[in-house]
Amino acid sequence: MRENKLLTTKNVVLMGMFGTLAAVLMLFEVPLPFIAPSFYGLDLSEVPVLVGTFALGPVAGVIMEVVKILVKLVLKPTSTGFVGEFANLVFACSMVFPAGLIYRFHKTKKGAMAAMAAGTVIMSAVGIVGNALVMIPFYSHFMPIDSILAMGKAINPLVGSVWTFAAVCVGPFNLIKGVVVSLITALVYKRISTLIHGAAASREVGHGRKGSLRKL
Repeated sequence: MRENKLLTTKNVVLMGMFGTLAAVLMLFEVPLPFIAPSFYGLDLSEVPVLVGTFALGPVAGVIMEVVKILVKLVLKPTSTGFVGEFANLVFACSMVFPAGLIYRFHKTKKGAMAAMAAGTVIMSAVGIVGNALVMIPFYSHFMPIDSILAMGKAINPLVGSVWTFAAVCVGPFNLIKGVVVSLITALVYKRISTLIHGAAASREVGHGRKGSLRKL
């Protein structure tokens, strides 16, 4: 029943729109050289996905993340053998799914802020583990791991291993990304949510009137 309710025409269209917008935003990255090496870029692709997640639920958030990655691959083919895209999918879902799940049971302003805060922390933790175990070893095929660590050490002298690189460079990077994404989502969600639910209410009223006319 819940799956059928989620996969209505309106919701499918919304998930496609938010996922596509996220894919476009994913193409525009801003490096944070004071936190992590330049090959880590901050993008705002999770903003439309979070908005859609709060409006439609945590499962919708995962679907939108999948749409985002698929559309991104059409717009810009992979340069990492799909490893980078898969990692982005996992890290992003680790933020939007918990956030959507918490907000589903606490649909208040405080609930939304707590949801995004929890999602940010979880994404940062998953990002540390994922980078240490998967991403950094993978990129060492393109750049010597000593060079990667040296770039991290030039930013933060605490870097001495893959795990410290992930902890002091990747972790803070994802925390900053989560905070920025959360703040922008908090600013735009209410207006977009009003448009989404307002449009749905208008359709229901319209259908109700048509039904009444038919009865007459």
